[in-house]
Amino acid sequence: MRRVGRAAALTFCLWPAALSAAGAAAAPDTLQPAGEARVVDVINGATVRLASGDIARLAGIDAPRLADRSGRPWPHAAASRRALATLVLDRRVRLFHAGRRIDRYGRLIVHLFVGPRWVQGALVSDGHVRVRSYAGNRQRVAELLAREDAARRARLGIWAHSRYAVRTPESVRRDLDSWQIVEGTVRAVAAFRDVTYLNFDDDWRTDFTVRIAARARRLFRNAGIDLRALEGRTVRVRGWVRRRNGPLIAATHPEQIERLPPASGR
Repeated sequence: MRRVGRAAALTFCLWPAALSAAGAAAAPDTLQPAGEARVVDVINGATVRLASGDIARLAGIDAPRLADRSGRPWPHAAASRRALATLVLDRRVRLFHAGRRIDRYGRLIVHLFVGPRWVQGALVSDGHVRVRSYAGNRQRVAELLAREDAARRARLGIWAHSRYAVRTPESVRRDLDSWQIVEGTVRAVAAFRDVTYLNFDDDWRTDFTVRIAARARRLFRNAGIDLRALEGRTVRVRGWVRRRNGPLIAATHPEQIERLPPASGR
């Protein structure tokens, strides 16, 4: 197992009770304090290096890559990194956990605050990153999704680039083996053994599908979401697109599926 450095054993520091009105909305009352640290490097728009030597990944967000498989940066990648650097570089930050604390690469998974300012929230609101959550880190994702929606409507940052445009069930066929956001109407909900499928066209062999396995179905049920009631609903789904007959996203937790009005116009 990869060793985790000193940041995992930082002195715990409680958040001050007095916050500005703007900061109070982002107060980390539901998060677990993990101390404070100084940021010495910004690796990309969602990852920093701490003075302890530890790498910390910001929970709930995904930044444009500084290099793709051909070595070229994604649109807005440098701007995303600069935005994070402006917020945290050479500053002391407060770290909070929201579930799983270490990822498979040995990086800390954290929410960062500078004073009362929630770093993730600021990056999403300004359109520098997309929301990307995992089953083990779901806290605060609903607020991030609301901020992302406002930034997308205003075409801020990455949302001015077609690379990050919300796909349709038809257009996502061109985006296999990539992480995407897809919006469409669920045509049918089908259950087979312990798995539920959301189908977005009449032919499940070729259409875009969302797969929800047994463990994930329990999370949806605990969140009060009836998957069968999604039939006929317009939804926005995010996740890794792979080929299983047609394009498919596996939903592992409820925050991957946003329920929208039937005619959202988004």
